[in-house]
Amino acid sequence: MFSKFTSILQHAVEALAPSLPLQEDFVYHWKAITHYYIETSDDKAPVTDTNIPSHLEQMLDILTQEESERESGETGPCMEYLLHHKILETLFTLGKADCPPGMKQQVLSFYTKLLGRIHQPLLPHINVHRPVQKLIRLCGEILAAPTENEEIQFLCIVCAKLKQDPYLVNFFLENKVKRPDPKSPGAEGVREDLASPDTGQPQAEGQAAEPPEEPKAAAAQSNNYNIVTSLLNLTKSPDGRIVVKACEGLMLLVSLPEPAAAKCLTENTELCELLTDRLSAFYKALPTSMDPLDIETVESVNWGLDVYNMKDDAAIFTGKRALISFLSWLDYCDQLIKEAQKTAAAVLAKAVRERFFVAVMEPQLMQTSEVGVLTSTALLNRIIRQVTSEALLQDMVYFLLGEEKGPETLASTAQNPLRHRLIEHCDHLSDEISIMTLRLFEHLIQKPNQHILHSLVLRSLEERNYLENKPQEEREPLENGQPHDFIDLEEDPLFGDVISPENRLSSPDWLSNSPTHNPYHAKPDGKTEVHKIVNSFLCLVPDEAKSSSHVEGTGYDTYLRDAHKQFRDYCGICQRWDWRGTPKAMEKCDLDSPFFEGHFLKVLFDRMGRILDQPYDVNLQVTSVLSKLSLLPHPHMHEYLLDPYINLGPGCRSLFSVIVRVVGDLMLRIQRIPDFTPKLLLVRKRLLGLEPEGLNIDHITLLEGVIVLEEFCKELAAIAFVKFHASASTSP
Repeated sequence: MFSKFTSILQHAVEALAPSLPLQEDFVYHWKAITHYYIETSDDKAPVTDTNIPSHLEQMLDILTQEESERESGETGPCMEYLLHHKILETLFTLGKADCPPGMKQQVLSFYTKLLGRIHQPLLPHINVHRPVQKLIRLCGEILAAPTENEEIQFLCIVCAKLKQDPYLVNFFLENKVKRPDPKSPGAEGVREDLASPDTGQPQAEGQAAEPPEEPKAAAAQSNNYNIVTSLLNLTKSPDGRIVVKACEGLMLLVSLPEPAAAKCLTENTELCELLTDRLSAFYKALPTSMDPLDIETVESVNWGLDVYNMKDDAAIFTGKRALISFLSWLDYCDQLIKEAQKTAAAVLAKAVRERFFVAVMEPQLMQTSEVGVLTSTALLNRIIRQVTSEALLQDMVYFLLGEEKGPETLASTAQNPLRHRLIEHCDHLSDEISIMTLRLFEHLIQKPNQHILHSLVLRSLEERNYLENKPQEEREPLENGQPHDFIDLEEDPLFGDVISPENRLSSPDWLSNSPTHNPYHAKPDGKTEVHKIVNSFLCLVPDEAKSSSHVEGTGYDTYLRDAHKQFRDYCGICQRWDWRGTPKAMEKCDLDSPFFEGHFLKVLFDRMGRILDQPYDVNLQVTSVLSKLSLLPHPHMHEYLLDPYINLGPGCRSLFSVIVRVVGDLMLRIQRIPDFTPKLLLVRKRLLGLEPEGLNIDHITLLEGVIVLEEFCKELAAIAFVKFHASASTSP
């Protein structure tokens, strides 16, 4: 009661007294605080019952006013007084003792406002950064402390200041060899200290101020990074708002470009452990069985914006809350690594790879339970879609595919067990697992990472040893202008009626052996050659097996528009990679080495060869992956997947040759199915929703396969056309 009366009286005196010069006013308020400790015997009264908060606020107002009235960067007498008299050191002592109760909150708030309101750089001053560093150590010591809100505000303002001037972080890297820490002074010690206030003069022997650490020395030592430690502690707060602010602070610190800070961050703090342990815990909290569609379609998640509604989440599907928590923390890890200094990003990404992907996810992907494999593959697919940071993507790719760069051989496919298992799962007995794994690879090959495409496809095509390597004069003599082993579809009994007169091209050699020139640049205008390539695909499916012409909106033009957009997107992804515009020169290729298309293409070609016997959804996914590969702006992919004229070596197959075999098989089967064309048209209309589901149709799998085959050939034709014109427009 007495203190309240004193406060009222003091405010009345201040209101009546003439305004003092700023420095006198500033000193008056500071001395009013020190006198409280010298004169007051009641240590238990809360600080809010005293004048201390008011005096501190007045001091801040004076410092702000002083700065606004002076030239930019010029230090005024009030700030000089604060620095020379080590006011921040004294306030730290009072805050640490929390005397009177609640003083720690007041001190934290004062530091925060001082750093936030004053524009001139304060942290370089030893009498600022030293007490700031000491106060940092007090933050996060106790979870759910009443000062948590003030602690996080203080830490975040320090982080913001370091972001503005990253070099200052070197002041906050402390040598791990600590001096003996004197016992925290109680109220009596505080009073003794304030009875002989600091004058700003050198201290007596034994109390000399410690010099600021040299940044170079800090970099060479093993250091404590206390602000990181305090923020890490606050990420464990039960208050979600505190956790988000702590995560934001860490995001600022990892982005600082100072090498010493990056090294200390990854070597001397528990940041790597926090990220990976929490990621693993969230993953392990997921249900062992989840619907892949739920995993795939759950809304996109941004860390820090995770809205909690258990009732609504449970009503949608079991495990949604756990899934959102996992994806939210994954997003934080991804964004943190994306923002991090380069060496720190590499260390953090490697930690996620080893402590989460290898330790937690790999056993799930390698298990024998089909339900478990399906769920873990769907989760991995979602992770692949979500990861955007270059460093984390690289480590994830190495985890999935290995780091091997040399040509793949049949014997080496099993060297990396996880890579082998995932590719094998593209041809799993379970259609669900096959579709999900194919979808995973489809998303993977669209990521901006060169190693993905090199590992899966390009390293097998580098030497172009899928081509016939015999010189022209050593090849078997031509018969009627064709190689002896050439498949002439017009003469093949399987294709007798495929190429009707109206389907034949004006040029009769559209399926002749490979031209000696590149078909993409053969003629001055290029039109004839690309016309041949496009029609090779469009005419591959016989007329009686085509049904798209009877339904609107399923023409070739639609594929042209899509191919143009997708190819442009792919070029944007691949433009910084060293991909030559023309194939590797034949004389530089090792054509004698045995050709192996690679495990991935082998499985895709095998599945493509069974398109007439596989479920519709599987076929859609297989052809979708192959079309994405065909869009790659790499000359060997043009040649191997999109050129029907290449002269394949013995035992080699290309995408076109696989489709040719499928069409040959189809020709035999069509003859055994009565009313084939009407049934085919009915199935197409049902798939498009133009006809209601009715009686079962015989050979439904085959009919659906034929429809996918026709559409795929149109898509390949469109891709070839778009890529040719893009190539022609950039040619010299």
